Amino acid sequence: MDADALSRENAHLKARLTEVEAALVEVQEANRRLEGILRASQRERFGKSSEKLSPDQFNLPLEDAELAQGVLAAAQEKAEAALAQTRGEEPRKPARNRGHLPAHLPRVERVIEPASIQCPCGCGEMARIGEDISERLDVIPAQFQVLVTRRPRYACRRCSQAVVQAHAPEHVVPGGLPTERLIAWIIVSKFGDHLPFYRQAGIFERQGLHLDRGTLGNWTGRACFHLMPVIDHMKAHLRSADRIFVDETRAPVLDPGRKATKSGYFWAVVSDDRGHGGVGPPIVLFHYAPGRGREHPLKFLAGYRGRFLQCDAYQSYNALTEITRDEGPWQLVNCWTHVRRRFVKRFESEGSPIAEEMLRQIALLYQIEKTVRGQAPADRLAVRSAQAAPIIAALKPWLGTQLSRIPQKSLLAEDIRYTLAHWPGLIRFLDDG
Repeated sequence: MDADALSRENAHLKARLTEVEAALVEVQEANRRLEGILRASQRERFGKSSEKLSPDQFNLPLEDAELAQGVLAAAQEKAEAALAQTRGEEPRKPARNRGHLPAHLPRVERVIEPASIQCPCGCGEMARIGEDISERLDVIPAQFQVLVTRRPRYACRRCSQAVVQAHAPEHVVPGGLPTERLIAWIIVSKFGDHLPFYRQAGIFERQGLHLDRGTLGNWTGRACFHLMPVIDHMKAHLRSADRIFVDETRAPVLDPGRKATKSGYFWAVVSDDRGHGGVGPPIVLFHYAPGRGREHPLKFLAGYRGRFLQCDAYQSYNALTEITRDEGPWQLVNCWTHVRRRFVKRFESEGSPIAEEMLRQIALLYQIEKTVRGQAPADRLAVRSAQAAPIIAALKPWLGTQLSRIPQKSLLAEDIRYTLAHWPGLIRFLDDG
């Protein structure tokens, strides 16, 4: 090898070394960034109370850490590829994500052919012997369009007396800009994706559409008005349902003037009979209330004709068992999940054998329910009477015996008393399929 060739090879190796060193620097920088985010997260999570973040704010550094992990992974892949090329090795192929994308998504195929399929030996065109397939998730960005509606007019050229034209369709906003599909998109963005109107207005602005949040709110309000018959129809179904489920969830609400938020509550009323072979549609209605006192369920459940109300052990629901109705007072159905959650905590924190046995008994009840899910009510009731009822009959005295043997001020005793206090609602499932 002559001097020029050695010089070229030396320059090539130096370039490769520089490339590898740069890739390693990127890896080290990404790693330092990730470590810094994790240290900040630990300080905000476990530090002094004045330094801690709220639960909502704590998600932000977690997202930063996930982003930093992505940067680190990309830097490592680049460094590994540079090192492999320096050693004359083939870069490691990335792991394929095949078969994990939903089947209902449309597939758009592209075929990448080699620059030439002629055999290097001069034998002619090569034959296709297989292919590699990969799938990646793509998106078509939202694109606004203008819907132009033309309504031709027709007249008779002979008599010139008759003129016909199709009636103009009715719209949520008469004479306004939006189509009903656009309004539905705004509503889903607002209430489903929690995207405020002012942020949506910014999205429109990027497309040259000057729509302020007041306009978007007006359109949404009009749509809500026209949706009232649908809501009334859903409410009629719920009012006639024999069994409903009710639960309340806290929601922070802006409190103008205080520059803060206050607590409001969304009360969900649900009917879903699919678990026992019902053919009615599953329905969920939400009621907003400024609190979670007993007056709120009494108000929005007025006129309901059901018998069973599935709920948690919140005391406000007890008021429903005291009201006078033609159908009789509501019968509360309490949830075994809330009971199980208590004993899971006790077993994990204390290793209590009593909690472990209680979890085992609840698992048996769950297994029985799994075998009858979707069957007719009469069949479900028969299986419950034959298999679940003996477990329930033995479980209550067993709990009473265990309660007498443990310290009465212990958390386990509190959990057992909670279970026994709601026993009528917990075993209600034995009376109805």
